[in-house]
Amino acid sequence: MKSLELRLLESLLPWRDAPAWRVAFSGGLDSTVLLHLLTCLGRVEKLPALSAIHIEHGLQAVAKGWPDHCRQVCQAFDVPLRVEQVSVQRSSASLERAARNARYLAFGRLLAPEEVLLTAQHRDDQAETLLFRLLRGSGVKGLAGMPRQRVLGAGRLLRPLLDVSRAELEAYARQHRLVWIEDPSNQDVQYARNFLRQQVIPLLEQRWPASSDVLARTAGHLAEAQALLDEFAEQDLRTVVLPAQPVWLALPSLDLQALKRLSEARQRNLLRTFLAPLTELPDSAHWAGWYALRDAAIDAQPRWCLASGELQRCANRLWWVPETWLRPLAGQLVWPDPRQRLQLPDNGQLYFAGEAPAGPLGVRYRQGGESLYIPGRGHRDLKRLLNELQIPAFARARLPLLYRGEELLAVANLPGSGAAAGESWQLIWRPADSAQGLS
Repeated sequence: MKSLELRLLESLLPWRDAPAWRVAFSGGLDSTVLLHLLTCLGRVEKLPALSAIHIEHGLQAVAKGWPDHCRQVCQAFDVPLRVEQVSVQRSSASLERAARNARYLAFGRLLAPEEVLLTAQHRDDQAETLLFRLLRGSGVKGLAGMPRQRVLGAGRLLRPLLDVSRAELEAYARQHRLVWIEDPSNQDVQYARNFLRQQVIPLLEQRWPASSDVLARTAGHLAEAQALLDEFAEQDLRTVVLPAQPVWLALPSLDLQALKRLSEARQRNLLRTFLAPLTELPDSAHWAGWYALRDAAIDAQPRWCLASGELQRCANRLWWVPETWLRPLAGQLVWPDPRQRLQLPDNGQLYFAGEAPAGPLGVRYRQGGESLYIPGRGHRDLKRLLNELQIPAFARARLPLLYRGEELLAVANLPGSGAAAGESWQLIWRPADSAQGLS
């Protein structure tokens, strides 16, 4: 059997050209072994610059001495250490999850481009993760367990010990007489993961000694299945994602009719991929919102409310509307110098293409009943003009209206709007959350 050092070196081979390796160092058994292994390898191999990061959560009184312990270990290993304090929301439903989120946000902030963060999760952790998520009713993506590597901030997160058991790490630590921190909270079985680790997994291993290895291997199979589902979703998205229309409304949207031609399983798979970077995904019980949205009458305006926004339907188009677009806008703004761009609170910015009209100018939002003069067409009802252009309802409420006194001069981004006799200008609105905009 290959030595632990050689197995680690082989797993790190694709990242040996990284500018730096940074170890997530808690001071516990697993991260102490990982740091020691890397230190020893660095004496005989040319490796990237090595340093460690310790996250101080401030959740336990006993943890006050942990940064000093980590400093002593890193000094003995001749490894630079950064101690980073984070704030954890104690009111969170899951303190474990809140601490983990705060920790990884800090790691992401600290990674420079192309740097690699090495964490010490091992095979037993992977087995525990699979059981935990299975009991929560997770889908394939969750049951795939912890990925071996993923993007984190400007760099990458890498778990090089996922094929190594805790027993191997402990044997290595004792062989090399390493000293590590024992976190007393790890013995508290009120936490679900500790209950699995302390009571469930040992019982399984009494009956099936290789159960942790088998569970970790199963997570690997599910990770492969998830990769195939991701490929299907990317193929389907190419046929369903629509270009920005109008071009200034650069919010993601989907062709509902094309989506409905897919099987229900492929619809859900596509939507998970589409929504993943936009919002926290709903659990299985909340997918009824999707079916109600999909099957609503053509003249309805249904919406599926999610954690960070809504999926709305306008005719046969589905729009992702972020939470920031759902906040009501009201009031009036004075535009003292139209030669300068006007920042709109929570709504992007306005500017003129061409020479700005004479003032005094102000900006308002729709109240209903507005009419606008269109050269060559006369005065037209604004609602009817927006219907002609198929501007969705959520965008109409945010369209800036340009006034001079009580006269509506122009509607931002509306074709043909704002070109009065003897004048040549266009009012341009660049929404705050657009992925693209006019420059």
